Amino acid sequence: MSERNSATLLISCPDRKGLVATIANFLMAYNANILHADQHQDSSENLFLMRVEWDLSSFTLPMESFAAAFQPIADENQMTWRVTLSSKKPRMALFVSKYEHCLVDLMHRWRIGELNCDIALVISNHEDCRRLVEFNGIPFHVVPVTRDNKAEMEALQWQLLEDAQVDFIVLARYMQVLSPAFVERFPNQVINIHHSFLPAFDGAKPYHRAFARGVKLIGATSHYVTAVLDDGPIIEQEVTRISHRDDVEDLVQKGRDLEKVVLSRAVRWHIENRILAYANKTVIFD
Repeated sequence: MSERNSATLLISCPDRKGLVATIANFLMAYNANILHADQHQDSSENLFLMRVEWDLSSFTLPMESFAAAFQPIADENQMTWRVTLSSKKPRMALFVSKYEHCLVDLMHRWRIGELNCDIALVISNHEDCRRLVEFNGIPFHVVPVTRDNKAEMEALQWQLLEDAQVDFIVLARYMQVLSPAFVERFPNQVINIHHSFLPAFDGAKPYHRAFARGVKLIGATSHYVTAVLDDGPIIEQEVTRISHRDDVEDLVQKGRDLEKVVLSRAVRWHIENRILAYANKTVIFD
């Protein structure tokens, strides 16, 4: 990945004329070289959304002064906004149970530099993945969550995340439901992956029931986690066709492949600040 020294600004606000010019003129006043700019208008919500990235090498406004300089424009236009620096790698925590395919794929992409982040730690409710994780030099913690000790174990997870200064969490096939209190601590900062048979084939053995029903498409969905189970803003989805020659194991294998690809895309877009979530959906900026 290129070692670009840039800043990225994400904005959402009520739509009105002149917003693009207002933002561009502000940046140009400080000699910004804009690298990428993309925007979207949602007419049904009367909402303007924008992502703009610029080179910092000749930018004359110190980034520690950016908030104070930009806030009057934000206030005037009722903007919700955030700015990030490419020089600051976000710190990711991975949660996993026993299925290791998504975990292994993300660690590989991180190791070869495809994901511009730090993996701060891995938390699991089982020991199964310890060797794989520690082989990659990543701290591994077992937090054995059960129905009876959920509040106590989530408090331990919170402490581990806080100590590791984690910015966002990826559920890499973590087979536990996070409590609403947990999710509230990380709004739009927890990414999940699951098969796309929902809601028709939920619960145990969805592939077996999909096979029995003779489905012709299977897929995977990655989304931000909310207090409502599997109902958060969708980030990415992918599907593949199923043949009558495919048995249950073929469906499971194709599902694993889809889950890896879909989750890695969602994680990368999150790291690159390409996602804006609103009204329980997302805009993904190119």
